Amino acid sequence: MASTLRCSSKLRMATRVPAARALSTTARLRAAEKPFFPNEPTAPSISTAIPGPKNKAAAAELDEVFDVRSLNMLTDYSQSVGNYIADLDGNKLLDVYAQIASIPVGYNNPSLLEATKSPEMTNALINRPALGNFPSADWSHILKTGILRAAPKGLNQVFTAMAGSDANETAYKAAFMYYRQLQRGGPEVEFTEEELLSTMNNQGPGSPQLSILSFKSAFHGRLFGSLSTTRSKPIHKLDIPAFDWPQASFPQLKYPLEDHVQENALEEQRCLQEVERLIKEFHHPVAAVMVEPIQSEGGDNHASPAFFRGLREITKRTNVLFIVDEVQTGVGATGKFWAHDHWNLETPPDMVTFSKKAQTAGYYFGNPALRPNKPYRQFNTWMGDPARALIFRAIIDEVERLGLVEHTRVTGDYLFAGLERLAQKYPEHFQNLRGKGQGTFIAWDTPKRDEVLAKAKTIGINIGGSGAQAVRLRPMLVFQKHHADILLESLEKLVKLV
Repeated sequence: MASTLRCSSKLRMATRVPAARALSTTARLRAAEKPFFPNEPTAPSISTAIPGPKNKAAAAELDEVFDVRSLNMLTDYSQSVGNYIADLDGNKLLDVYAQIASIPVGYNNPSLLEATKSPEMTNALINRPALGNFPSADWSHILKTGILRAAPKGLNQVFTAMAGSDANETAYKAAFMYYRQLQRGGPEVEFTEEELLSTMNNQGPGSPQLSILSFKSAFHGRLFGSLSTTRSKPIHKLDIPAFDWPQASFPQLKYPLEDHVQENALEEQRCLQEVERLIKEFHHPVAAVMVEPIQSEGGDNHASPAFFRGLREITKRTNVLFIVDEVQTGVGATGKFWAHDHWNLETPPDMVTFSKKAQTAGYYFGNPALRPNKPYRQFNTWMGDPARALIFRAIIDEVERLGLVEHTRVTGDYLFAGLERLAQKYPEHFQNLRGKGQGTFIAWDTPKRDEVLAKAKTIGINIGGSGAQAVRLRPMLVFQKHHADILLESLEKLVKLV
């Protein structure tokens, strides 16, 4: 069924959206296309400074009981629709950040609203089960018609979780238990008395010194285990005890890619050699390699499919698990349902973690041996949330119905072409443009990044950054060509403001 998601029927484009003035950055006016949200604004509208008086007052009130220092914008979700986010002062912005890449099919999507009214949803919400002990009778049906319907090729089982960090941490646990199981000689081999006693004192052999290999500039979450594989910003990690785990270099590619083919290939080969050396030589045995298809928080860093095929080959040859973190890249954003579909792997990853646009979380796997050999080893009270699994099922239905994966690929190509024109016109503001052929998962570097992000709001664009100087685009799957035209026009205005 996952293949159905990747090959959904093409959209019918019929109704012309309201015309706009000619754009110097685009080859034509807004495309003639049927809007997914006929009731969304035709353009951003700004009536007050941002934050406006109502937002400031509400933020002050919230600050009395909740830390607002990371506040971006207090939002009026009742007035947000489709690709537009509204604040308390009536400002409506085109949202190409989408709750840090986690809104898939638009604000107040009618199909998702309908899904919330089902008896299944009511049951899941008011009788929330402890899934490990008391799953509902329809849990298998919910999984098979939803989360598992979208499973990556070769992975037919799932462990559900609460959030991306949780998904990654439980995947690490599965990797460690699998590694030790192999060392013991199989799942049927019982734990020794020494293991049982020593683990209660956080010592070996019951608590072994194993590791997960991640990459420089990676981001995999903010919980204890996931934080030890996060390498993007010091502020994430300061004061938190960390595991002694290895980090390998992630390729630092040069752009445009077509002008640096040989250099980039050598850089990727260098990084692969470093990965293999660390697996063989690191003082704590490596149980798994964890990698993002595109390093998001760390600066939107890309690598070629050949690099990831090389990682898969190394992990297979060294008997190390290969985990792909699709928390931010998954569910259609790159023009494939899963970003690792771009790689054409001979064998699938051992585990794929997911969250964000799925609106639920967990990890997929295929090898039955990745299930712990005894109950309660991979366990918590909730182990996910059936209500959120039902929302993901509704999202999958909407993605299929509207052909949103293919739509995102086509829209991404259109948007990237417009950004290339801007980069040619304003090379100092659009550096290292990247994401070609990756749907709308696009980024570029700019020396005045923080100023760009702040001033974007003044002209009606909500946009995000990554790393030290990258502007990243994370629009929803319902982002269309006429939205791309608005964004391109706005970006050209921005470069004249900073």
